[in-house]
Amino acid sequence: MTADEIFQAIQADPQNQTYTAQGIQPLYHVAPDAEILLISQAPSRQAQASMTFWDDASGDRLRAWMGMTKAQFYDSGKVAVLPLDFYYPGKLPHGEDLPPRKGFADKWHAPLLELMPKIRLTLLIGAYAQKVYLPDRRKTLTATVEQYADYLPDYFPLVHPSPLNYGWLKQHPWFMTTVVPALQQQIATIMSD
Repeated sequence: MTADEIFQAIQADPQNQTYTAQGIQPLYHVAPDAEILLISQAPSRQAQASMTFWDDASGDRLRAWMGMTKAQFYDSGKVAVLPLDFYYPGKLPHGEDLPPRKGFADKWHAPLLELMPKIRLTLLIGAYAQKVYLPDRRKTLTATVEQYADYLPDYFPLVHPSPLNYGWLKQHPWFMTTVVPALQQQIATIMSD
């Protein structure tokens, strides 16, 4: 299937009927020359409204962790984005986003990944992405992120850059001193090739 055919199929899928009926389009980004893939749980409300992936405070922090400018992130053609769900899911009563719908990534990631044969590094952002793509992950997100090197060169597990995780970042200073520089080195190598 072509990228356009897959996009149309996603919109036509009965699972997405509520969104399509409201004129809400799936939010993901496939680039045929992409070498860096970002997988997270789902678009934020702000990103869905603007139809621009990672267009929020979390995106700003993620780009800083990656050592990328907005222009590099959006215009280089080297970055692709496949959330586990392509639609904003809504919020739980205490402020966290609802989880991605089960089975969504299983259905749509494989045909989209076939369109991107040059992917060299996949960032697994948050526990949901790590659960789907790292069957051999550690028991906790913290342990998985701390042992990031075990998953290279294909995967780089990260905590989600959400403001809700500021406390986690304060409790784990090694993330900024060890993990982020290693991530930036991986990204810089890909961007310079």
